[in-house]
Amino acid sequence: MADDTRRSIFITGGASGIGRAVARHFGDRGWFVGIADVNVHGMEDTLGLIGGGFKYMHELDVRDRDAWDVALESFSTAAGGRIDAMVNNAGIGTGGPLAELEKEEIDRCLDINLRGVLYGAQAVYPHLQKTAPGSALVNIASAAGMTGGSGMSVYSATKFGVRGITESLDAEWAEEGITVADICPSFIETPLLEGTGNRRSNESVRSRVVAAGLEITPVEEVAKAVWDAVHGTDLHYLVGKTARQLNFAKRWMPGKVRRQNRERTTLLGK
Repeated sequence: MADDTRRSIFITGGASGIGRAVARHFGDRGWFVGIADVNVHGMEDTLGLIGGGFKYMHELDVRDRDAWDVALESFSTAAGGRIDAMVNNAGIGTGGPLAELEKEEIDRCLDINLRGVLYGAQAVYPHLQKTAPGSALVNIASAAGMTGGSGMSVYSATKFGVRGITESLDAEWAEEGITVADICPSFIETPLLEGTGNRRSNESVRSRVVAAGLEITPVEEVAKAVWDAVHGTDLHYLVGKTARQLNFAKRWMPGKVRRQNRERTTLLGK
């Protein structure tokens, strides 16, 4: 059991990738870390990388609204009765022409990437109220939430949505002193790069990223951005050169971005 002054953070998708990196980053800095995922073995591996006893795991499917309440209440109890920050990180990728996607693929991506973020924000709100001012909700968005590309309609829809949720809650919770922010990474060194992003393709996302000459950013950079978001005042945090360049181009050269999107196939699609 933690004391009631140690700050705590709850992270979904904590079994690997960004979630694991964030858990280690905060754990190394003395926070009580709670992780959630459907991958129990992966969560055990994550906790094994965090020293000390201030850590906790809970099996959670973010699509289950009632399960959110149980998970957060359990973590709050373990952490000494407080939750200071939460990271809505759990998400999946999907790609390919919309006409070729099965209903189940569309629904699963929407439910995990978008509905899961809404459920998480709703469920954690009363906990963040208790530790405000200074509590924080951080949502993991994507550079794909800044512009849509061929073959990315569903995934981009979810990440555009995450950015919209962030902006809405920033306004909604500001008076209570709850920080709300999102992280917009480009291509990050995580296991998702080993997937194809498209069930009709055998080529990994990583090979397409490399072939396109784009950088792959260390996952630790995302963890640092989450730390900055919890302690900062910005709304959107860009991670990786591609994300920063895209943000600049969308603002100052939107026509060029549109032409490029129409001229090339997506890295996650065909």
